[in-house]
Amino acid sequence: MRDPGHRRLALRTLLGAFPGHTPPADALRLVGDGLAGVVLFGYNIDNTAQVAALTAALRSARADVLVAIDEEGGDVTRLAHATGSPYPGNAALGRVDDAGLTRRIYRAIGADLAAIGIGLDLAPTVDVNSVDDNPVIGTRSFGADPTLVATHAVAAVTGLQEAGVAACAKHFPGHGATVVDSHLAMPTVDVPRHVLHERDLPPFAAVVAAGTKAVMTAHIRVPALTGDLPATLSRAALVDLLRGELGFTGTVVTDALEMKGAATVAGGIGAAAVAALAAGADLLCIGAAVDADLVEQVAASIATALDDGELRVDRVEQAAQRAGDLARWVAENARQPAPEHRDLGYAVARQAVRVEGSLAGFEAPLVVQLEAAVRFAEGRVPWGLAPHVNGAEYLRVVAGEVAPETLLAAAAGRPIVVIGRHTHRNPAARALVERLAESVPVALVEMGWPSTWRPAGVRAFVTTYGASHANGRAAAVALGLAA
Repeated sequence: MRDPGHRRLALRTLLGAFPGHTPPADALRLVGDGLAGVVLFGYNIDNTAQVAALTAALRSARADVLVAIDEEGGDVTRLAHATGSPYPGNAALGRVDDAGLTRRIYRAIGADLAAIGIGLDLAPTVDVNSVDDNPVIGTRSFGADPTLVATHAVAAVTGLQEAGVAACAKHFPGHGATVVDSHLAMPTVDVPRHVLHERDLPPFAAVVAAGTKAVMTAHIRVPALTGDLPATLSRAALVDLLRGELGFTGTVVTDALEMKGAATVAGGIGAAAVAALAAGADLLCIGAAVDADLVEQVAASIATALDDGELRVDRVEQAAQRAGDLARWVAENARQPAPEHRDLGYAVARQAVRVEGSLAGFEAPLVVQLEAAVRFAEGRVPWGLAPHVNGAEYLRVVAGEVAPETLLAAAAGRPIVVIGRHTHRNPAARALVERLAESVPVALVEMGWPSTWRPAGVRAFVTTYGASHANGRAAAVALGLAA
């Protein structure tokens, strides 16, 4: 016989989502039935007044509902998805290396969220980006040094939580050494456990000690720790390591279960939810492509596992309790902190810019932006220098689809400023930049994760450590092109 209470218990462990700028009736019904919370994405956001009305509508269905968002600043922004973030991201903050500024930036992000009723930020990213070609972390990381990342991770968590917004440090036990995007497949980090403790775990240990309210799991396999399973589905990772060794007592949140690194391995989103709960996760993020039907399907999978004894009731009650504890912290700490000066992010982004070579003579260039592939975590957020340059001719091209001669003809002897992201990964982009530099002065602005590659013949190599709106303005200022 099915227990009708098991559906409500299952809902208390789930973070759902819905399309549109207002909560549909079925989303409000789920919240009223006990759904732990909702994650907002770019498609939910038009302006601050609209988001405030949306979160108020959710709270009208149940006052303690969690409203979460991925607002990292830098390259991953939901609030500013239409324009780009006014804050530099973690790589730029690590480059500046002033923990006080990192704390202020994250307190400012928290103040922005608190003002519109969002109480859980699925940030900061505290992965140590130890591989230049990491396709999913990159500029979302404070850097490649565990000590530096730990220092800024603590500052970020502290800043958010000072604003009354719960921090969720991610992606445990460390996504920085991967070369596969877990949205598409399950990456493997095949290193001994001592390497994890020396390289990947120090930032997590630091944020646990600093009181982060939540930690997000990674859909990565670490054979020495998790065997054949991703960390999200591994009791050895979530209970033995995170809770046992590191002493974490807060809420364990999963990365989106719709991602291939979890759903494919487990045999579907519902099966992944059951396995994650059994492994020790507390709050399950279903993902972005979610409606009420999918939430009900996942809840039904959990309820069936409870009915059949596959899942222990006390384990799911514990998970629901921890999710509820997080919601209570948010409610008890809700405040309206004073916002930071709006120029703070732009000022810090300018400090992060690194110039190698000379920018003399680039006052009236042709500006060429090399279009780059969209990464899943970032979405289609505008980037580049176009909003910031003062009258310069600006072209957008795809490397490999444009002849160098075409750009040289357009330049008509003028110097060329090339704007790229992850340029070193694209052979056609590398070849194009070096061919242009044979004929005219070229400055390359790299807005992705910096690598060791430097193009032959360029006059200047400018690194912004991110592609946010703030980073773009900072580059334009450095080049003397700012409007």
